Amino acid sequence: MSDFKSEFLRELSWRGFIKDTTHKAELDAYCAQGTPVAYVGYDATADSLHVGHLMTIMMLRIFQRHGGKPIALMGGGTTKVGDPTDKEKSRPLLTDEQINANIAGIKTAFEPFLRFGDGANDAIMVNNNDWLGELGYLEMLRAIGVYFTINTMVKQDTVRRRLEAEQPYTFLEFNYLLMQSYDFLELYRRYGCRMQLGGSDQWGNIVGGVDLVHKAEGGEAFGVTAHLVTTSSGVKMGKTVGGAVWLNADRKSPYEYWQFWRNTEDADVGKFLRLFTDLGREEIERLEALEGAQINDAKIALANAATTLLHGAAAAAEAEAAAKAVFAGGASADALPTAIVPQAELEAGMLVAAACTAAGLSKSNGEARRLIEQGAIRVNDELVSDSNAKVSMADMQGGAIKLSAGKKRHALVKAG
Repeated sequence: MSDFKSEFLRELSWRGFIKDTTHKAELDAYCAQGTPVAYVGYDATADSLHVGHLMTIMMLRIFQRHGGKPIALMGGGTTKVGDPTDKEKSRPLLTDEQINANIAGIKTAFEPFLRFGDGANDAIMVNNNDWLGELGYLEMLRAIGVYFTINTMVKQDTVRRRLEAEQPYTFLEFNYLLMQSYDFLELYRRYGCRMQLGGSDQWGNIVGGVDLVHKAEGGEAFGVTAHLVTTSSGVKMGKTVGGAVWLNADRKSPYEYWQFWRNTEDADVGKFLRLFTDLGREEIERLEALEGAQINDAKIALANAATTLLHGAAAAAEAEAAAKAVFAGGASADALPTAIVPQAELEAGMLVAAACTAAGLSKSNGEARRLIEQGAIRVNDELVSDSNAKVSMADMQGGAIKLSAGKKRHALVKAG
């Protein structure tokens, strides 16, 4: 049992989030009284967040549920520099237009998880470009440069690894720690925010902000980091053969999102139920105890709970029904990911390999041919053995051709 007194930290603890904290006793006391304020920062490097960001989003969700006020900080300013943490080379620099477009896309990811508004513990979203973009260089150096030593900064893991590998570490990136720390100071001043949450890779940046608040304002601030999640097979959370598992529906359909969770490795089901759903402890422990074929029931519960959080109960139910139709070998379901190809190509006959690539089941025609040769590709549930096989309008069933790669990946091809 956790030795925390605050309900927020107790729940984080039993669910398995917490990797490190600063000032544990004082942090616990802060979380246990009044309306504590905490933030997480998200740089706008893409137009959607992905499953790898869910750890901190769920931390904010739990924080709000226990009476805290969450701040989702958009990195409109820090994205102009690029977070070098755990990166072996510099990120490409984005334009202001790209950053603003990415922020617009990212905002939609938070709405299912947090309650925004003007209430005492309603979430707010702010953009650090509002203050970083207004700072003059000399002003920045005089305001916070005095509180940071090069001695400490070069000891950060990212800096040390780059230097040891003789990889460039630009002066632009070297400033990232100062900028993120300044975010904490600014949020402390503007909103009384005294806590930053983040992944364990952000520990150095978080400690920098905690120290800056103390040195510049004499204030008490705290940090909490979560474990970086990998699957039991060692794959980074949210990474698949098809790329990142995006949260925005236009990047990853509710059905594909449901399937991602349904395909969780057996050893990870309990962990993911704790981290990525709202299910209670008793129900999670019941599902964790399932063995053998019944583990599939726990996987379906995980997929339904996670998909409901992001896309709603109706989308989760539709995805489950679609999956049952697919695995039962029945008719193609409308919720499957769908590729539209020119009708003329289908009328002339389209290579199954090309259709698989168009539908996202393979990265290239060559990869699709290898899957065919391995006996992994089916068309309308019929095994394809010829790597030069074609599909045509004659293969349409209910207005679509169903393609399958292995037992778990399915898509439709329709004529457009």
